[in-house]
Amino acid sequence: MKKLAISLMLSLGLVAVAQAGDAASGKKISGACAACHGKNGNSAAPSFPKIAGLGEAYLLKQMKDFKSGARANAIMAGQVAALNERQMSDLAAYFADQKRTVGYAAKDKVALGEKIYRAGNKATGVPACLACHAADGSGMSAAGFPALGGQHGAYIKAQLVSFQENKRQNDNAEVMQDIAGRMSNKEVEAVSAYIQGLH
Repeated sequence: MKKLAISLMLSLGLVAVAQAGDAASGKKISGACAACHGKNGNSAAPSFPKIAGLGEAYLLKQMKDFKSGARANAIMAGQVAALNERQMSDLAAYFADQKRTVGYAAKDKVALGEKIYRAGNKATGVPACLACHAADGSGMSAAGFPALGGQHGAYIKAQLVSFQENKRQNDNAEVMQDIAGRMSNKEVEAVSAYIQGLH
């Protein structure tokens, strides 16, 4: 039974097996990241995600997935192509240590966005986002669930749509593909806007 539980946790990405990176070393090689993700990982453009404060395990997985092609993005594939695993670990540690800035939620979308984020939609089987991403949007770093609070609403929406359309398939056990697939366009818009102001 114990072996089965450990196997399940590993398959879901709930156990971190990689050696922790060195944030100081990551800072030294982070200059190229600033062009899109901004100084200290807080991008100004909503099309580029804020990577400050994302969990180290999540950041490392995304870089590895961009490098392997498990997550498709031509720009990021080019950026990580020459990085080795140690450098990716160091970058992940550096950006995980940075503080994320917070935006504002669109007032007309707060009520529905908060409802979906905190309670989900029982009728369609959409679980509450806070179950994995925490009530304040801080995520669960050890489990590899990213911090969402303060992320650009436009970026969150784009990722949810990518999961809906199976264009993004690098989530563990296809959890986000399933959840996003159950969400209406109105729910996607509302929860994305809500998350932008969440902290």
